Amino acid sequence: MKIIGIIGAMPSELKNIQTIQVNPVIKKIAGYDFHESMHGTNKIITVCCGIGKVNAAVCTQILIDMFHVEHIINTGIAGGLKTNIHVLEIVISTSVLPHDLDAHFLADYPPYHAEFEADTALQSLACEICREMNIVYHQGKIISGDAFITDSQIKANLIEQFHPYAVDMETAAIGQTAWRNQIPFVSIRCISDLADDDGAMSFDEFELLAAERVAEIVMKLCENA
Repeated sequence: MKIIGIIGAMPSELKNIQTIQVNPVIKKIAGYDFHESMHGTNKIITVCCGIGKVNAAVCTQILIDMFHVEHIINTGIAGGLKTNIHVLEIVISTSVLPHDLDAHFLADYPPYHAEFEADTALQSLACEICREMNIVYHQGKIISGDAFITDSQIKANLIEQFHPYAVDMETAAIGQTAWRNQIPFVSIRCISDLADDDGAMSFDEFELLAAERVAEIVMKLCENA
């Protein structure tokens, strides 16, 4: 049996997962509700961390300290940044980092590491599941910052600086916390918008459908991790 932590930022990102959790035990810690249950032969703990990097980091550390998780999966939606990525396609993280902090401060000062790598085994398994489900997926870098990107010029600047596949508001913090604790981690995000001038409209239209699609992949990952 493995203990797997699943973190989403918004209730919509966890709704489909928590709906199928069987008789979960809910534990409230630091204001977060942790839903603990069995899924197949593995134990899963799902939690809505709230939006932003601070929420995500705090919640991840609680999963590690209080629930002793062996894997961490970040699920949810994201803005697409690569030109060949479309709404409702999947991005599986290869590495993560914040875009609103100069990488120099992470690389040259503690923790002396600026880009946080996702676990290769979890990546491979997620890719295999997407192929089996005939879902278009991409593997690449995900960047995070405490802002919802809906500006084409900002998007262009992020692409030029980081060459990322997707942008969100939590993945980098979850990945950094997992890295510091040496816990295998992967982020699986479904594209809800293209982080451009039409991003807010696209997000409103595709949020629930994108969350539903990525939830199915995450649950299959939990069965096979």
